[in-house]
Amino acid sequence: MKKIPHTILVLLLVFGFSAAQNSTARRADEFHVGVILDLGSLVGKESQASISLAVEDFYSVHQNYTTKLAIHISDSMGNEVKAASAAIELLENYKVQAIIGPQKSSEAAFISKLGSIKQVPVVSFTATSPALTYDSMPYFVRATLNDSVQVNTIVSLIKACGWREVVMIYDDTDYGRGILPHLVDVLQQIEAHVPYRSVIPLSATSEYIKQELYKLIAMQTRVFIVHMSSTRASVIFTKAKEIGMMNKGFVWIITDGVANIIDSLSPSVIEAMNGVIGIRFHVPKSQELDTSFLIRWNRMYQQSSPNKLQVNKLSIFGLWAYDTIWALARAAEKVGVSGNNKRLQSRKKCTSLDALPVSTNGPELLNEIIQNKFVGLSGNFDLTNRQLPVSALQIINVVGGSCRHIGFWTLKNGLSRLLKQNGSEITGSNSMLDLNPVIWPGESTEIPRGWEIPSSGIKLRVGVPSSAYPEFANTSKDPFTNATRASGLSVDIFQEVVKRLPFALNYEYQAFDTIDATSSRSYTDLVRQVYLQRYDIAIGDITITYNRSLYADFTIPYTESGVGMIVPVKEKVNNNMWTFLKPLSKGMLFGSIIIIIYTRLGVRLLEHLNSNGYLHGPFSLKQLGVSMLFSIFEDKDKLECFLSRTVILVWKFVFLVLTSSYTASFASMLTIQQLSPTLNDIHELQKQGGYVGFHRGSYIEGLLVDDIGFDRSKMRPYDTPDEFHAALYTGGVAALVLDVPYIKLFLAKYCKGYTMVGPIYKSAGFAFALPKRSPLLADMSRAIISITGGETIIRLEKKWIGQNSCQNEEKVDGSSSAITLGSFGGLFLLTGFVTTCSITVKWLMMKHYKKDQQKAVTKLDDPNNQRHGQQGENGHIQDGDQGNEENGDSNAIDNQVTISAPHSPNTNGDLPGDCKQNNKEIVTTHLGSQVIHRGISEVTETGRADVAFKLSP
Repeated sequence: MKKIPHTILVLLLVFGFSAAQNSTARRADEFHVGVILDLGSLVGKESQASISLAVEDFYSVHQNYTTKLAIHISDSMGNEVKAASAAIELLENYKVQAIIGPQKSSEAAFISKLGSIKQVPVVSFTATSPALTYDSMPYFVRATLNDSVQVNTIVSLIKACGWREVVMIYDDTDYGRGILPHLVDVLQQIEAHVPYRSVIPLSATSEYIKQELYKLIAMQTRVFIVHMSSTRASVIFTKAKEIGMMNKGFVWIITDGVANIIDSLSPSVIEAMNGVIGIRFHVPKSQELDTSFLIRWNRMYQQSSPNKLQVNKLSIFGLWAYDTIWALARAAEKVGVSGNNKRLQSRKKCTSLDALPVSTNGPELLNEIIQNKFVGLSGNFDLTNRQLPVSALQIINVVGGSCRHIGFWTLKNGLSRLLKQNGSEITGSNSMLDLNPVIWPGESTEIPRGWEIPSSGIKLRVGVPSSAYPEFANTSKDPFTNATRASGLSVDIFQEVVKRLPFALNYEYQAFDTIDATSSRSYTDLVRQVYLQRYDIAIGDITITYNRSLYADFTIPYTESGVGMIVPVKEKVNNNMWTFLKPLSKGMLFGSIIIIIYTRLGVRLLEHLNSNGYLHGPFSLKQLGVSMLFSIFEDKDKLECFLSRTVILVWKFVFLVLTSSYTASFASMLTIQQLSPTLNDIHELQKQGGYVGFHRGSYIEGLLVDDIGFDRSKMRPYDTPDEFHAALYTGGVAALVLDVPYIKLFLAKYCKGYTMVGPIYKSAGFAFALPKRSPLLADMSRAIISITGGETIIRLEKKWIGQNSCQNEEKVDGSSSAITLGSFGGLFLLTGFVTTCSITVKWLMMKHYKKDQQKAVTKLDDPNNQRHGQQGENGHIQDGDQGNEENGDSNAIDNQVTISAPHSPNTNGDLPGDCKQNNKEIVTTHLGSQVIHRGISEVTETGRADVAFKLSP
């Protein structure tokens, strides 16, 4: 056989390899997919490169797949009509079985409805408007997160910083408006407010945006939330820097629409955004997202956009586009290509949507897409709920042309500096202290207050009424400048508050004048003028009431609270037969009885231990009386023990103080207690049908009618304290119902003949009125606390209220206080302590005496020392045995020895020192088989005592 040339063999191998490749390519059916992007935008360019790279990477890994995505890209040019036209063209000409990337939410809304009709799944990785839901568009799948997800993060930051007002700046589009309802709802939960919404139309020019920023800088609020496209956001921050809105005190927060692509913005724009806080989706680190991938992606980006510079970092929108292609390619492989879509059909363009074919495998493809789960470049890619799951959101700070990490927000932990620490999640506390430090605009590290008084020279308008009590508030005109002057306690307190604010407050007084100064609408109408923005603050003797709180917010009160009555006083004659008991309180009376009984028993016990004969003998009424009087009026001669006399001496001192106090208190009750109020309760006046007076224009009128139920015909209004005094003095009214501060002022001037009863009703006191959610509220309330909690308020009240005060020397309603047990606690403890110590000492002395006596008896009873004899008058001792012998049988008679010894009152043998022993004692001692009976006979006239010993068996 002839050998085949080498060249021919090589050609055959190359041909066979090519044929094999063509055969494999023919086995992969094309799965047509439409892509609609704004190729003129940054997100559109990045997404186009990511989609192309994703197709290339996927099929290089899955070479054995029988389907392959055929991508058809259309440019919407940022126009909803062109996007809709492109979708119809893709469905008609290419029979696409899925559409990817309607970039704008407004574009996705129409195309998703079209896809639902034709059963073509529409997957968008950029349409984040909350208005897009699968309930109305069942074939819409969001390969991103809802904008409402970041609302909680933004509100957590606002709450942590203590801001009460924010201004929204957003595009006049579905995307811009979509987040607003969710943000406002969550802000209301933390009592924050959106006083102004800056809506930027699509046709807005740079000059329009600049004028809108000038309008914002004239407001008090300094916290701005920017929710718009990157194109208009760039203009916003550039112009804001030009007019000085990127300086210290301002706060700028950008949403994910700008924060996610901030690395791709122009360097000049990033520089203008210095100090901005941003919220963006967190991309976890992965091995797939490395440097080599970024190089390949940049190469693809340069191919699709040759005139653009290389991008150093891919935004998350590009990552979502990459993962979306992988998810769709897997779903396409499981579903396969439907029969009516395997071959492109050349047809004329249709003018009716009904002519477009309905996809036969659309429901199955949709089901495979939403069930597709894997870990992609963007993290956990799971479309089970028709959108990606809520993961961690990152908080960034734009500083020096780059982004700094501040912290994270998660649904579980809230704000936290790190997601994981030592392998476990840490718990955030929604506090800025748990985050990395923030560099705010103006390179400030201090958290901005969130509001400022506009520096345009406008002064705050402070409304001041001319009160019927000029001591609280009064206005007048400067004759030279025609400026309004204000004086009074309320004005001085307001000026002290302004001094203590952490910022300068530029204000001017404006007199609040009504057609009728005595009109009942005065104070309520003054508060309503704050609501109508005629005044920025209202000061004066303004009481906090519920109705007024509907129009304005109030600071904490700076005066006492409550409503009381002023009533005349009358003389009171006390005819009570038990008045003599009133000087002693129940506790004092009970304690006195106990201490008297205890002292009596102590003295009796001491005298009994001393064998006082005066207390011996049978029980009798005389003995009981004497023993009772021992503790009060005893005779010293009847007390023989020194300790008893000591106890009585202390008790006399206590009794003397007690009787003196009782006498003084009782005399005070009989002499000073002469006045009492004519009324003690408002309901008592109501039952009697008497007249009641009140301050004209005050809320007291409504209180008497609505809350207490007073008859209007029994109510009389007055204007000044002089009119009040005249009405009470002449009997025009039986009582006046006023706020406690007014009562204090009235009694300071008319202190005799009147008194206050109550408070009879609760009220909040006087305060300053500010507009609803005013940023001044918290700072002014803190300043008022510092004033009322120190000596300043005392000094100011003394200046305005105490200057006309007079001293009322008359006591009302018998207020002489009864003597209490606490006042005599020390004296009662003293006498009780002395009594107890005396009894203890006496008991120890008796115990010691008995021991010494027992020793003496033991000596005397010793047989070795026993003397058997008798001492006669001559002093000689006779032998007892001899005497017994002379008398006969010694065992038959009793032997008795008598010893006579000198005796004196102070000689008591071994007896204790302070007390004399009794003059007669019988002691019995056993001696062998005999018993010795010893006794001391009566003291003889010669001063000698006979001691007899009687021996008996």
